[in-house]
Amino acid sequence: MKSIYLKITELNKSIPGLVLATVTGNIGSTPQKPGSSALFENGKLLAGTVGGGMVESTIQNYAGTLGKTKESVFLRLQLNNDITKKDKAICGGEISILIDANPELHFSVFDQVKKSFASGIPGVLITIVTFCVANQVLVNRHWITMKSVPSMSEEFLKDILPVGKSIILSGKKDDFRSMELESQEKENPSLVLLEPIFPLPKLVIAGAGHIGKSLSYLGKMLDFEVTVIDDRSEYANQENLPDADHIVVKEIGQAIKEMATEKNTYFVIVTRGHSDDAEALKACFGSRASYIGMIGSKAKVAKMHAEFIREKWATEEQWSSIYTPIGLDIRSQTVEEIAVSIAAQLIQIRNSKD
Repeated sequence: MKSIYLKITELNKSIPGLVLATVTGNIGSTPQKPGSSALFENGKLLAGTVGGGMVESTIQNYAGTLGKTKESVFLRLQLNNDITKKDKAICGGEISILIDANPELHFSVFDQVKKSFASGIPGVLITIVTFCVANQVLVNRHWITMKSVPSMSEEFLKDILPVGKSIILSGKKDDFRSMELESQEKENPSLVLLEPIFPLPKLVIAGAGHIGKSLSYLGKMLDFEVTVIDDRSEYANQENLPDADHIVVKEIGQAIKEMATEKNTYFVIVTRGHSDDAEALKACFGSRASYIGMIGSKAKVAKMHAEFIREKWATEEQWSSIYTPIGLDIRSQTVEEIAVSIAAQLIQIRNSKD
């Protein structure tokens, strides 16, 4: 999922009543896991979720009040006691939620997150929660990457930095952690939350025709950074591809060769013909991509397979790594159904990788 912190940077810093709620822990069955966040403005949900249903309704009521008082709180909700009995879909677990009533104080940190995100640099958002009276808290945030260290006390850094870097190295986007740090002021203990924020996986679609257009829409909705390549400017343009993050008008094979391919890159080849498919596929071999898929009937695939092996454009091992015919078998008939089958396979591979 695209980070909610990027949404915050798009907002006006002076928006009144802005509140950020984040699930920090859970026990038993709960509607959302740690790291899930929701953004509210004057009690109105703007983006994200902390669980939906009565959980979100409860937090939304808190957000409406705390957006005015500007007091941040840390809540622990028993989902069979603290939520109204009228809700029949009770999970029965316990969920803890931090409600930050002053996210605008951390705009500079969220801007660091945005810049790292745009540069493809993973990092960890450090949130230090200091407990005051009752359930009221103070919130401080910092951003770390493998090469950048925040300005904070050595006491905190020596405990936090190794954990933060281990999260980055793990590459696991759901590796949300919490740490309780000892404080010299015993009456004000601190809870440290470490949330990994990684760049979106890159979906590169070779071909801006009907399937490429439909897939670019689905890819954007499924939190891929979408690039579409085609040598026809009448197809490869913003009007035809409003959901694409990047549009490249160039000979497809050459454009792919010039791309810096990372492990979180997914290639989908849906060009207008055999020769373009072949050039695109040749350019994909040798890359570090997590996925290479090519559209085509079984007859076409068999013919290309024989050609690639005969011409030594690929080894049998390389060919076996291609997903072709592309997509999950859902008896697709229409363009949209084919795009859905491809998107489903992308989700399957991405989630298996995670």
